[in-house]
Amino acid sequence: MFLSLFELFKIGIGPSSSHTMGPMVAARRFLFELRDGDWPRPSSAEVDRLRVSLHGSLAFTGKGHGSDRAILLGLMGCEPDTLDPDAAPGLIEKLHETKTIDVKEFPSWSFDPVSDLKFDYTETLPGHANGMRFEAYDAQGILLLRQIYYSIGGGFVAESMELERLNAGLEPTSSSTVPYPFQNAAEMLQMAADSGLTIAQMKRANEEAQRGSHTLARDIAAVWKAMRECVERGLSQEGELPGGLQVRRRAKSIHQNLQDKWSRNELGPLSANEWLSVFAIAVNEENAAGGKVVTAPTNGAAGVIPAVLSYYLKFNAGVSPADIEDFLLTAAAVGGIVKHNASISGAEVGCQGEVGSAAAMAAAGLTAVMGGTPQQVENAAEIALEHHLGMTCDPVAGLVQIPCIERNALGAVKAVTAATLALHGDGEHHVSLDACIETMRQTGHDMSANYKETSQAGLAANVTVNVIEC
Repeated sequence: MFLSLFELFKIGIGPSSSHTMGPMVAARRFLFELRDGDWPRPSSAEVDRLRVSLHGSLAFTGKGHGSDRAILLGLMGCEPDTLDPDAAPGLIEKLHETKTIDVKEFPSWSFDPVSDLKFDYTETLPGHANGMRFEAYDAQGILLLRQIYYSIGGGFVAESMELERLNAGLEPTSSSTVPYPFQNAAEMLQMAADSGLTIAQMKRANEEAQRGSHTLARDIAAVWKAMRECVERGLSQEGELPGGLQVRRRAKSIHQNLQDKWSRNELGPLSANEWLSVFAIAVNEENAAGGKVVTAPTNGAAGVIPAVLSYYLKFNAGVSPADIEDFLLTAAAVGGIVKHNASISGAEVGCQGEVGSAAAMAAAGLTAVMGGTPQQVENAAEIALEHHLGMTCDPVAGLVQIPCIERNALGAVKAVTAATLALHGDGEHHVSLDACIETMRQTGHDMSANYKETSQAGLAANVTVNVIEC
């Protein structure tokens, strides 16, 4: 099994990898399917109009997550990693005015965002909670092409047949193409013992087998640059977050207060937690505002890993680029195991799969750069994930704000605590990471859909809010 670091750490936009980035990717993919796909085209028939429907979790929380805007941007050819968030409102306004999909090097098609994009609250598509149906009609209203895509978490998108292959364990990337194709934590530890390599070194060898050492270093640097810039921008912004909950940004004022204490050398007993929290809050406020973020492994959990890595840099002198690479490589190794054997999707397993996975990844990365053995790294990841088991995904009003922003801060604190506990041990422990991941999978399977990113239960049902439409 090989899942690249760059499949887990994708540069994109907020507020959600599954509900924003995924739908944008799917919509753009449908454009290419219409133009280039090998589908039966009736003679003389031409596509005239497009229609889209969102189902399951995408229907229930799609408006709060910006799924409708993402679909429109994707149909206009936009990609999450290259889109300028500041340009998005103008593009969407233009489509509402023209009611026409007009993308360079593609035919023009009719599409009215008001009538041709539907939130379907009654039908959940069979493959996944995050389902999308794209349809193309001719001028007489005859259906020419129907395509179903699923946003399966972390910005990953699969059409029906691809999803069946994934569920059957038929990975698109052959394990034989990498030197250390571990599928679970037990295999990872055994390969580390046999090779004498660290987890980061094995993950590096796998990545270099795919893209070479120079490209790998360049691309990891780009990921960290995007994470760092997201933290910095989040620490500099203020005002009210969009969506109508009237949640005000806090990161800037908290950061200013911490900086003042830092300049006076006032490091109190809560300093570490305070810095961890403000870094995470900065990222997730930026995510909630629709800014540039990196899935880590999702947008909803994007603040945990940058927060822990920023904290490590803040409190450790002489950190090198190699340390940052080792942190992210180790985190990606653990994240790949979680995704392969369970899920990182809140719509599938609740927030245990998002913030829980992120905390496990961050704990593993921190333990590695603090000199931990592979056994201690695995232990740290297990501790962090274990204490997120059962966590639901219950965003108030369907927005990635309450409790998501603070939940990232607490996830970062748990990650550091887990790393500390693991480093004080020898790597021996009772619950393996593999057992913990399987427990998460089973728990997510048993969890009511009301608690899996539908905003139908939990805090979403019990917190009274007056949402003001923006």
